[in-house]
Amino acid sequence: MNTIDFELRGEYIALDALLKATGMAPSGGSARQTIISGEVMVDGQVELRKTAKIRAGRVVQWGDTCIRVTGEPGAA
Repeated sequence: MNTIDFELRGEYIALDALLKATGMAPSGGSARQTIISGEVMVDGQVELRKTAKIRAGRVVQWGDTCIRVTGEPGAA
């Protein structure tokens, strides 16, 4: 499994924006389509909300790639 470490610069990032920011999805539209098709998991659970707030400490998985979100929890 491939792992990407993503450092959060605020309190949270929307799930679709995270997929785009890490280069996993080529566009926001592509990221949203992938999410609503049930292919993305957050902390081991399927996540269907395109703009789910992803905070530090969460793990997002799509296929064989895992994104570990790092940063100060609650940082603004």
